[in-house]
Amino acid sequence: MRRVRAVATLTRLSDGLNRLALIGAVLALVVMAGSAGYQVIARYIFDSPPIWTEELARRAMVWAGMLGASVAFHERSDPTLFPGLARTVGNLGRLLAVIRGVGVTVFALPVLYYSLFGPNWTLARGFLGRSLGREAEMLAVPMIWFTAAVPAAFLIILVHLAASLTQYLVTGAPPDERHHAEDEPA
Repeated sequence: MRRVRAVATLTRLSDGLNRLALIGAVLALVVMAGSAGYQVIARYIFDSPPIWTEELARRAMVWAGMLGASVAFHERSDPTLFPGLARTVGNLGRLLAVIRGVGVTVFALPVLYYSLFGPNWTLARGFLGRSLGREAEMLAVPMIWFTAAVPAAFLIILVHLAASLTQYLVTGAPPDERHHAEDEPA
């Protein structure tokens, strides 16, 4: 009973983070399209493009892409080499889910580690620490506001992975079936 409650809590956390990531990705796309559109209008109609629009569009694109990647992972619409294997059930399905989880973790943990720490566990020399002391060229904003997209997305992906994997291991239902079962009327 406690395991089922813990799985439900983890699943709700994952679903909530997914909603926030989706909203963030859409907002970033709106900012990207708006600033790029404004630049085109200012350049070709008013012949006076602002210097900050291109950089803002690029930085918004990073947030949109990273948050979008976490949403794709949650919805299991990320590129998969063998999509049929995700529907495998039983002990083989569980084993394949664990292997997938290990693969994602092996990729995500070093990204998170180096986002925080540099040589000798120095926070100031990690990816975020270095970007804290730098400013965007045209926006006069610390770069950490843009570079934080990378570890944020990978952290969200790890939460999605933990929710999906524990759900599968406790209930035995592959994540695809779990989502479809929730969508069906009772």
